[in-house]
Amino acid sequence: LQICKVMRFYDREKEIAELRRLDALAEHSAQLTVLMGRRRTGKTTLMTHALDGQPYLYFFVGKKAEQLQCIDFQQRVKSVLGLHIHGQANSVAAILEELMIYAHNTKVTLIIDEFQRLADIDEGIVSNIQKVWDEYHEQSHIHLIACGSIYSMMRKIFEDRREPLFGRKTARIDLKPFSTNVIKQILSEHNPSYTSDDLLMLYAITGGVAKYVAQLMDEGCRTWEDMLNAVCRPSSIFIEEGTELLVGEFGRKYQIYYSILQLIAQGMTSQAEIDGIVGKNSGRYLDTLETEYSLIAKRRPMWAKPNSQGVKYYIDDCFLMFWFRFIESNRTMVELGKYELLGETIRKEYNQFSGIVLEKYFRQLYGERERVTEVSHWWDSKGENEIDLIAIEKLDRRATVAEVKRNPRKFSAHTLEEKYQYIKSHLRGYQVELKGLSMEDM
Repeated sequence: LQICKVMRFYDREKEIAELRRLDALAEHSAQLTVLMGRRRTGKTTLMTHALDGQPYLYFFVGKKAEQLQCIDFQQRVKSVLGLHIHGQANSVAAILEELMIYAHNTKVTLIIDEFQRLADIDEGIVSNIQKVWDEYHEQSHIHLIACGSIYSMMRKIFEDRREPLFGRKTARIDLKPFSTNVIKQILSEHNPSYTSDDLLMLYAITGGVAKYVAQLMDEGCRTWEDMLNAVCRPSSIFIEEGTELLVGEFGRKYQIYYSILQLIAQGMTSQAEIDGIVGKNSGRYLDTLETEYSLIAKRRPMWAKPNSQGVKYYIDDCFLMFWFRFIESNRTMVELGKYELLGETIRKEYNQFSGIVLEKYFRQLYGERERVTEVSHWWDSKGENEIDLIAIEKLDRRATVAEVKRNPRKFSAHTLEEKYQYIKSHLRGYQVELKGLSMEDM
């Protein structure tokens, strides 16, 4: 029997410092901080760490009527502040009004988690909150942290000019998954002798999403085999996680977006390919997936003009790439409980898939370097020549041009030199390093 310790808190120093700075500002003027991040990135944990040691109000917006939410909110206010809110305050806005009046003389930190659900309950709730904020914020020492995991709705609430709370936020924090360095740090602390295969599998499954990393570490998964086995078991959180994430984002529009993401995961990266399968123009859906939901990235070859042809679409979330490629595409096995066959299928197809993940890993790794100003890749108009990674250090006039291969023996310096000739003119005046990157360089 292996006893697993709960994974400790990692990273987030910058975000913690920023939340504390904003909270201190509330001593002098009201602050409305919008904290957004993908589901499972650790937003709630971040807030509790940042505010540890001082009183704060935490309201979680559940999927129930506003009046029922308010009963919970009132009890929380009483237990934390000792403030009794009158029974007639049966709306979120009314409770906020009481708190903002109370905050005329005492600083109040208020977290409303899953804030976007208020608009789901009743769109009028957000309008009422705006009226209260506008009336009292100039006199109140309040720090309202509106936290949400549905990008599209949070952006609409706070950044759409037609919405009541547009222009009210004083700060925005986007919580991203862990960096490549933090992923390596976590794995090395749990398995000092980890291999590149272990690291790549952890990245492929989690993409650095805090909850997923913690789940695997807490289950004692130290090697790539352990991680794969943890995914392919009936109790695995990963089996249904993709469905829950997408339904949460898309609601009733779930099917069309789901179909497009599935096609992209299968390698259909151009709009023409996607249109041919779905039987309609997918342009506006692709734009929405990119700009509102942040689930895909639209890429052109580096140095291509903004309106040029040759756009390719990629799922920008490692877990969703993995989930669509292996879990959802083998849904029949899952439904039949054939988890051993699922694992066998993944093992058979993983090497090819992981080559794409390795390219993504290195683009992220180089993008995290302090002096790098741009990272992308390049391909010609015929798609016959492609360079996996180009990292630009504009201020230092340096660039790295690299080919990514799982196996370093498959790298050809001569082939990369030939491809480099196509882009050489763009890097005139730069000190350019041509190199091969492989599993050994992770």
